[in-house]
Parts: sequence; structure tokens; C-alpha cells
Amino acid sequence: MPAALERIERLVEGGGPHQVATVNPEFVMRARKDAAFARVLEGADLCLPDGVGVVWAARRLGCDLRDPVAGVDLVQPLAAMCARRGWRLFLLGATRGVAAELAERLREANEGLEVNAHSGGPDPTHDVETLHRIHDHHADVLLVAFGAPAQEMWIDRLKNRLGVSVAIGVGGAFDYLTGRVPRAPVWMRRARMEWLARLVRQPWRVRRMAVLPVYAIKVLRSPR
Repeated sequence: MPAALERIERLVEGGGPHQVATVNPEFVMRARKDAAFARVLEGADLCLPDGVGVVWAARRLGCDLRDPVAGVDLVQPLAAMCARRGWRLFLLGATRGVAAELAERLREANEGLEVNAHSGGPDPTHDVETLHRIHDHHADVLLVAFGAPAQEMWIDRLKNRLGVSVAIGVGGAFDYLTGRVPRAPVWMRRARMEWLARLVRQPWRVRRMAVLPVYAIKVLRSPR
């Protein structure tokens, strides 16, 4: 996390646009069959390992990664950094009212933080209003919670019109941070078993997670 925040800080200092993706094994498997999604991930300025599966694969293939950096864990320290540096933060996505509630919580936790929010949507019909709100706030950092791959494709499509230095896809982070979806107990997170808690609470994820055994086999078969 400290290294991720340092890299993002340098990206903001350098001016935009920059795209940051939080990549999990499901991203990797989707990118293998979705050329457009693969192009966006390959072209991102920074890809963070969202999940122990990516860290495991990276280590096995010789990359020096210590720990996962999940989107949900990135939001609060990133907000603190924005408050400290005087950067404006914008939250986009989730269902109506969720982003606004999280913005208020972050504002209360970080004195001086300039943060605004809008639910919006990835469909182009929302673009005019969404861009107007982001520009009106003079945002430096944008967090997008449309879910993958919609959020990554949306950022890629509009990044030259957003006017922000860094845009990051954070999936369901807003729902977790506002308590709408409970997170796994701390001991499960420390044991890298948060995926199991999500599966129990959201059994529909089983179809998405069905790719994980295939992912593991492909990693094991990959040349080091």
C-alpha cells in the first residue's frame, strides 16, 4: 500500500491523464478472451494487485510483489493523501446516494478534504452530466465504482476529457465502505480469505469465481 500510494502521488504530481487499474484474477482471465479489455489493462499507467491470487502469480513468475492492494483498502488512505496535498477528490458510481454518503464520511475523517460525488453510469447517455460535475469540481483524482470491466472501459474512453490527473476503478468499494455490503472479519482478511466471505454473502459470485481454478492451472503451467 505505501508503494502504491507513492506511485499514485507521483502520477498526480505529473499531471494527467493517468489510469490506474486494480487487477484481480478475474480481470486476467477476462483479458485473455476480451482484446479490448486486455488493451486497456496493458495501457494503464499502473496496475495494482487486487487479491492474493495476483500476488502469488507474480511471485511465481519472478516479480517482486509483497502484498495485495485492493481497491476498497485504497480509498481511505488515498483520501487522506488528497487532504494532505490539497488535491480534490471525486467519487463516481454505485447506486444513487452511496457515493455521496461515502464522500461525507471521508470529509468528516479528513479535515480540509475537497470531495464531491455523483452516481452517474457507464452508458454514454450519462457522459455530459458526469463530465460537467467532474469539471465543475476541478477534480484531481477520480474514483470510479461502475464494476469491471465497465469502469476500466469508461475511464479509457473518456480519460482525455475528464480533466483529472488520475482515474482509478475501484469496483464495489463504495458499497463496502458505507456498510451496505459487510466486509469479511479482520482475521479472514489477514488470512487472505476475504474471497470466501464474499462468496458466502453473495453466492451469485460463484459463476465469476469459476475461472479461478483455470487461472491457477495456467499460472502453474507458465514458464518462470
